[in-house]
Amino acid sequence: MHSLSRISAKFVDLKKKMLAFLIIAILPMQLLAEKPYVILIGLDGFRWDYTDRGISPTLEMIREEGATALSLHPTFPSKTFPNHLSIVTGMHPENHGIVTNGIRDPFTDTRYRMGNNDAIRESRWYLGEMFWETAERQGITTASYFWPGSELPEDHRRPTYQEFYEHERPYETRIEGLLEWLKKPEEERPHFMTLYFHEVDSKGHQFGPDSPEVNEAIKLVDGLLAKLLDGLEEIGMHDKTNLIIVSDHGMTEVSTDRAIDIQATRLADYTCIYYGNGPFLLIRPEDPEQTTEIMARLNENPEHYTVYHRDDFPSRYHFSNHPFIPPIIVMADLGWSVFDSRMLARVKRRPGAGNHGYDNFHTDMHGLFYAYGPAFREGYRTGTVNTIDIYPLLCRIFDIMPRQNIDGSLERIEAILK
Repeated sequence: MHSLSRISAKFVDLKKKMLAFLIIAILPMQLLAEKPYVILIGLDGFRWDYTDRGISPTLEMIREEGATALSLHPTFPSKTFPNHLSIVTGMHPENHGIVTNGIRDPFTDTRYRMGNNDAIRESRWYLGEMFWETAERQGITTASYFWPGSELPEDHRRPTYQEFYEHERPYETRIEGLLEWLKKPEEERPHFMTLYFHEVDSKGHQFGPDSPEVNEAIKLVDGLLAKLLDGLEEIGMHDKTNLIIVSDHGMTEVSTDRAIDIQATRLADYTCIYYGNGPFLLIRPEDPEQTTEIMARLNENPEHYTVYHRDDFPSRYHFSNHPFIPPIIVMADLGWSVFDSRMLARVKRRPGAGNHGYDNFHTDMHGLFYAYGPAFREGYRTGTVNTIDIYPLLCRIFDIMPRQNIDGSLERIEAILK
């Protein structure tokens, strides 16, 4: 009898251990099976080192409690639309198609230009699959409160919920709109959302990166992030939601005293089409046979710029393999500007004190990467991460299959995840 009692006791103990094992093993799997919530927040023009000024307590809190990178390495050119698309496609501009803020198709003589709503809503310019397309195709409901590429007309190419870009829309209205989406019934609620603030970029262009106006913009945006966190807390979504806070590029100081009119000083005898607005100038000769001659003219005692043929542009920039990129690329030294005559006259009428678009390996062009929430390690710091690696990171968080033709790599960034 004593033996039977011991066997029975062991059996009961074994059942308890098995139950404990099942709770430990299965419960986390159930939690992981729940779809996460992610808000991708774009802070246009927020340079990587702006958080060192001691005026952004919300971002400093996130840096202490979340996972942060030293900086975010943008793609070339370090411009707004190319990098916003690289963030959500995992591709370099030469592959996703938005090679700069203003593009001219030389075969049809049609144009894409930031600010032209008809052009930016034409799907043919966008060659990459944006994250919300990948997610929606695999059962994830998405939403966008502003993001380049989110306004395409085809249902399968845009988020379930979206707002068309309105530059003057109050920032608080944007936050309130996103929170309203999260108040929807669970089966209708988006799990991936984008949010965009332009304030820091606008003030950086107008007054320069070291200006009091940029400091006020940093404070404003930091306060908006605090408002968003408070709003998530109020609706019971704070502990469920991940924030990925990024910027598309940095900013550096410029002056018209350091501006070069390439057209007037070097190419007055040639007819060319010019693209670009300072940090680089793209040149397409009307007569392609003159390309070599024009490059030779530009290389006569060049000062404060470097000239490349598109085919010889250094491979690290990933900016050669697209037919809409003109054959001649002129890159200005940091802080200098190269223009055609029409654009320089326009800039002199409304001079700015800051710009971006320069060599994306220069740290002045680097942006911000902060991540906060249940998916990320706490108090974790890493070195510089790449813009193109955010798309595969998002796919990993949602446990969905990424496109296979991307340039980004999960291996370079996945250490920030729990």
